[in-house]
Amino acid sequence: MSRYLPERLVRLAGPTSLVRRLSVQSVLSAFGDGVFLTGSAVFFTQVVGLSAAQVGLGLTIAGLITFVFAVPLGKLSDRFGAKRIWALASLVEALLYVGWLAVGGLAPFIALMVVLQLVSTASRAARNAYRFDVFPREERVTSTAYFRAARNVGYTLGALLAGIALATNSDSVIRAVPLATSVLLLLNATLVSRLPSSGPHAETESPLEELAETHGRSSALRNRGFVLMSICGGVLSTHQVLLNVVIPLWLVEETDAPRVLLAWLFGTNTIMAVLLQVAAARGVVTVSDSLRAQRRGAAFFVLSCGIVAVTHDTIGWVTIVLVWVGHVTVTGAELFNSAGEWGLQAELSDPARRGEYQGVTQLGFTIGSVWAPAAYTYLAMEWGGPGWLVIASIVVLAAIVIHPAAHAAERHLARTTSAAGT
Repeated sequence: MSRYLPERLVRLAGPTSLVRRLSVQSVLSAFGDGVFLTGSAVFFTQVVGLSAAQVGLGLTIAGLITFVFAVPLGKLSDRFGAKRIWALASLVEALLYVGWLAVGGLAPFIALMVVLQLVSTASRAARNAYRFDVFPREERVTSTAYFRAARNVGYTLGALLAGIALATNSDSVIRAVPLATSVLLLLNATLVSRLPSSGPHAETESPLEELAETHGRSSALRNRGFVLMSICGGVLSTHQVLLNVVIPLWLVEETDAPRVLLAWLFGTNTIMAVLLQVAAARGVVTVSDSLRAQRRGAAFFVLSCGIVAVTHDTIGWVTIVLVWVGHVTVTGAELFNSAGEWGLQAELSDPARRGEYQGVTQLGFTIGSVWAPAAYTYLAMEWGGPGWLVIASIVVLAAIVIHPAAHAAERHLARTTSAAGT
């Protein structure tokens, strides 16, 4: 039994050594992020001395600036190498968290938040480009699923550690939150720096050949199908808004379900995300596979809207069961949508511009999802049943439009790559 458990854990971390190394890296990265995310509200208000409105203002400004620079930051990976940018950005990000201890007002808070978000965006684009480069085509989506499952484990560990710090109600202990994050992210940066530069399938080109090929191809922003596909992907990813905002508010304000049910809902989501993400991603390789996964995700999304909507008129255990099932189905939307999104990104990104395409993905994701918290909350809480129907209709529309958008992106990529090769 003692030997079986470690073997089981190894299998959960991934089928190959590289997947397992990247899974450990994902746990460390999310562990650090989870510690700070959980404790940041208290740290900023009690330690730094900011108001909630000031924190919101800083986050908004950082988000807007990051939106503008998403594509240029993605291009860094194409220019200097995905692994190099990922490792450097991870190191800088870790060091920046120490800077939170020196922040004492709104202006330095905004400045550090902007820099941190820019570095994080560059790191994320480089990380995703590296993952698509280092694995062969048939392994890209399933390997990414292992990393997503690992990140959920890391976020949970981070929330637990930060929860212990918050429970002490001590400012000196809470001050250690960014330090703990910095240490964890330094370990993460060390792991990233020791990863292999490329997979055995990668093509080797001279710097001049690579530069000529890159300049001979069209900018990612000119791939209108990919831009539209990314926006639709952002809309389909708004299952997170239902999961984290709308359903909890609905449970508290519009049903008779006990509030303690919220803990069970988020616990169920975490367990499903850890144990079922790989299964949901299995077999997703081609554009057709990815679009099929997106349809499944949209179906679960719509089903969740219908189930949760009827709980306004139910009572007792019926409400509890239906809200729980609604949360399970929206988690299903998360699992399949994620797999479909990874597949489309892997298949439809120009291999010579993966970082730039990751920047466009971030751009489209923001456009497709930034409005959702306010809109979905208003529709559900003010319109009730008809509002849930509108939310479901938005998702259905995105699921329909993403198909011609993906095929247009596919045709554009075929044209540009063939033109670059002539």
